[in-house]
Amino acid sequence: MGAVIWGLLATGAAVAQQSGPSAVPGPLVPEPCYGSGWSDALRCYQVPVTGPQAGQGAELAVLVAPALNGGQQEPLYMLAGGPGQAASDLVRLLNPLHKINRERDVVFVDRRGAGLSDVFDCGVSDSPPSELQRFAEIIAQCYAGASDRPVTLNSRQTVEDLEQVRKALGHEKISLWGGSWGTRTALLYQQWYPESLERLVLDGVAPIESKVFLTAQEAESALQQLQRDCAADPVCAEFGDWRAALDQMLASWDRARAVSFPDPFTGFPSEEPVEGWVLANAVRSALYDPAAAAQLPFAVDQAAKGNLMPMAGIVGLFAAMEGSMAMGLTFSVACAEEMSRISEAEIAADSAGTFLGRAFLQPFVRGCANWPVPPREYAPPEPRAHPVLLISGSADPITPPDYAERSLGYLENSQHLVVRGGGHINSARGCIPDLILEFLGGESSELDFGCVADIKRPPFMAAAFGPEFTPRQEADVAREDATGASVQEGGQP
Repeated sequence: MGAVIWGLLATGAAVAQQSGPSAVPGPLVPEPCYGSGWSDALRCYQVPVTGPQAGQGAELAVLVAPALNGGQQEPLYMLAGGPGQAASDLVRLLNPLHKINRERDVVFVDRRGAGLSDVFDCGVSDSPPSELQRFAEIIAQCYAGASDRPVTLNSRQTVEDLEQVRKALGHEKISLWGGSWGTRTALLYQQWYPESLERLVLDGVAPIESKVFLTAQEAESALQQLQRDCAADPVCAEFGDWRAALDQMLASWDRARAVSFPDPFTGFPSEEPVEGWVLANAVRSALYDPAAAAQLPFAVDQAAKGNLMPMAGIVGLFAAMEGSMAMGLTFSVACAEEMSRISEAEIAADSAGTFLGRAFLQPFVRGCANWPVPPREYAPPEPRAHPVLLISGSADPITPPDYAERSLGYLENSQHLVVRGGGHINSARGCIPDLILEFLGGESSELDFGCVADIKRPPFMAAAFGPEFTPRQEADVAREDATGASVQEGGQP
């Protein structure tokens, strides 16, 4: 269940696996490697970087998709989310962004503690326990055995490392694509190294000063938008008040249901009990992806009727993300830079009246109590004039469009596109890859976002086999199979 619990601010791309690059003495010399979901060879480097103190050096895994036409334009660096996801997880984004790769290198830098850069996962990334007490104990044991590593992993070090990689690869200036928490990293890089930067593409914006872990109200807003869209859809509307059924299910969830919840792949009870807070996070995770969100009304309706398999299927949709978060890195950054500035009063206000409640923050409150890193504050951002393309989904459950509108006044040259009904991370959808290409090329100062209106929500799931039938039609088909008689729209044979 780890993907459901620990989706956090991840970019949503599936984990890429490549043949591991080995360290090369002397000048940087790449070795060929491959990423899952991308067929062309990449160039892999091990880039040495230093820390603020002696003995804090490291080697970062860097993957480069070389430009097909010689790299005439500045490279695009891809910054992953989390905090705790590896940039090497994003290799498959080269598919929708392949036109960008024609004229510029695309670079993936695994930050310290993630992916191929000496991953710091506390041994729980593959299967984090859903019992909070057991998880808190594991985190405490991990911290106790980690020496000073937790205090050396932070956003400042990540940005310093990124700048060292830029120099090591001989790039004069770079552009940045950031997804989710990667947008926070990109914005900090813009603050600290503006002279190294050309342009930014920020998808699912986590502004420097926003407390993005306060996400319950945003998740509630995304679910309410799903409700409205469902009510306006003749297929989905037949499920009636499925939201009330969801609230009832979450409120009445007990240990018996937790231990009997079906495994999405076997149908047998899950080895790890699915506690109520885990189930609430599963709903939240589904809202990240419009295709998964389109299955929620059907899954909830079925659960209310005693069939939990569709809800288990939603949990299984995110199994490919298992292991994508390095827990040691995640807590080192999140506890020092996010949870340290969130008060109990703010948590109470954020959780009130929402389906999610405290479910998202519970593991962080418990975990950070056992991960005592000192708070790290950001300086107030200064005005910057780099061209910036902001991308938001109107139904994003964690980084809503309002973040880009309210919190980025210091960006003096930004454009903001919003995908109606879009979830978390939209760079690969519809015409957006072409808009990113146009933006990076600087072909026009103002982009025409008209084509974004053509991006629609996927059809709602209506039955076990997808969106083809309404519940009434499915019942009619069942009756026809039983009687051999044709059933008309009115329900009479």
